[in-house]
Amino acid sequence: MSHNQLTLGKRISLAALLKAGLIRKDIALQLEVDPSTISRELTRNNKGEYEPQKAHSLAMRRRRIAKRKTKKLFVDEEICNYVEEKLTKEFWSPEQIAGRLRKDFGLIICHETIYQFIYEEKKEWRKFLRQKKGKYRRRHGTKDREKAREEAKKKRIDTRGEIVDKRERIGDWEGDTIVGGEKTTGILTHVERKSGFLLADLLKRKTASSVKEKAVERFKNISEDKKHTITYDNGTEFSEHEIIERETDMKIYFAYPYHSWERGTNENTNGLLRQFFPKKSMFAILTQEIVDAAADLINNCPRKRLGYLTPYEVFVEGKIAVQARM
Repeated sequence: MSHNQLTLGKRISLAALLKAGLIRKDIALQLEVDPSTISRELTRNNKGEYEPQKAHSLAMRRRRIAKRKTKKLFVDEEICNYVEEKLTKEFWSPEQIAGRLRKDFGLIICHETIYQFIYEEKKEWRKFLRQKKGKYRRRHGTKDREKAREEAKKKRIDTRGEIVDKRERIGDWEGDTIVGGEKTTGILTHVERKSGFLLADLLKRKTASSVKEKAVERFKNISEDKKHTITYDNGTEFSEHEIIERETDMKIYFAYPYHSWERGTNENTNGLLRQFFPKKSMFAILTQEIVDAAADLINNCPRKRLGYLTPYEVFVEGKIAVQARM
């Protein structure tokens, strides 16, 4: 279970689940947090009816106060002088200083807190840092470099085979997510390009890990001859695409950023799904059975481009559409 701070989205989900009558233990499972987190949240912020926005404001206020208390450690002249001496005279790094503070005095201060103190409170000490370009570099490089490395791993849509563009076979898919009103929930959609057949999986948390697990599990039940490629949107929830590719044995490609038309079949099908789950509707109270029922209705609706066959008839029953063009 996660012990992270609750976000506003999770607090909105918590309010919805409380109204639905779920007990605290089940709510914790839905939100993927420890039950003690839910108990602590309701003890601190539930004055009568639980109000997520008000609870979030109170939590942020407590965090700001706690941060100020941390800074007060440096107001202690002895500690401040210690940090200054080790940094400016003995050329220790903040990590080394933090380590010795813990070892010699039992004082637990994260080295990143020391960095933050230098950049915000003691700017004249910056010149003694080993990293002098702006802020210190993260252990694995800057965010821009991390992002560039991840982008380099992606296969772009224009490297797909021509057969995918022509929609001549079953088994080429497009993938995306639609977002719930909580912003942290969603529905993962995969749409087969030739038939328009929809697979829809409820995400109680719209994370890369959840997307990976749902995609791998879903495609286990699809026959090998109907699994060739997937073309995804550029959302961070697809960052574990390499694992999906390996586990499903499908080639994964990505559309270019802001080119939603490159996954037109998926975008149009998401629009159909939105008829059942409009924007801002809360997904925390949905079940997979409800999502499956909506997908079944869509898959059994005749399509003009299929010669008025349904996606189910083309994908599952193998019927051949008279009109197989968009």
